[in-house]
Amino acid sequence: MGSTPEQRLPEKINDFRVLAHSRLADFPRIDIPDAPGTRRAAVLLCVVELDGRLSVIVIKRAYRGRNAGQWALPGGRLDEGETPEQAAMRELHEELGLTADPADLIGKLDDFPAASGFAITPLVVALTDTTELRPSPDEVHSVHLVDLARLAAEDTPHWVHADDAVRQAVLRENAPPTDETGFLQMRLGPNMTIHAPTGALLWQFREIVLLGRTASAARVAHFTQPDWTHR
Repeated sequence: MGSTPEQRLPEKINDFRVLAHSRLADFPRIDIPDAPGTRRAAVLLCVVELDGRLSVIVIKRAYRGRNAGQWALPGGRLDEGETPEQAAMRELHEELGLTADPADLIGKLDDFPAASGFAITPLVVALTDTTELRPSPDEVHSVHLVDLARLAAEDTPHWVHADDAVRQAVLRENAPPTDETGFLQMRLGPNMTIHAPTGALLWQFREIVLLGRTASAARVAHFTQPDWTHR
């Protein structure tokens, strides 16, 4: 399945850099200010080119500790004195063994107010060297490369009723759809359906960077999260 007919996705990493930089430079992102009780985290929408295809890295967290077994983007909480950029690059190396430097960073999307109390800053990065990819078994159960064409495909995002926003093991193929006041499901492949907050970040990346939608049509702070993500 490919991109929507009116869009042509980049095929090379340098072409992606140019496109993403152009679209994110014009994106009026929403920043969540510091407030009592707010904790901060940063994640990377990390685009890589492997076997002639551009993909974004998605991980399934290890089945232990915080967010056990959940779909996620590389990243985590900020340490004392860290910027989102520093935290995201540190976590990328700790979780996957990959190294990014400031020159690899392209821009940011909206901060997302997670129900867990974290304000999540998503950063977009493009890496040309993935030879050091070594997932940490303490933090990462598995690594998945989501083709940009699959992410941009028209049938990837679905909105479902609350009763159908369930964990992967009990998903129903015939769940009736609702409108965008429901729960977002990013259906990225067999046994790979992702809800907010990670699903919301992937959706905004798709809408803004890949499809060039307007900012007003691609906000995500109001997206509802299933109960199991509130940790």
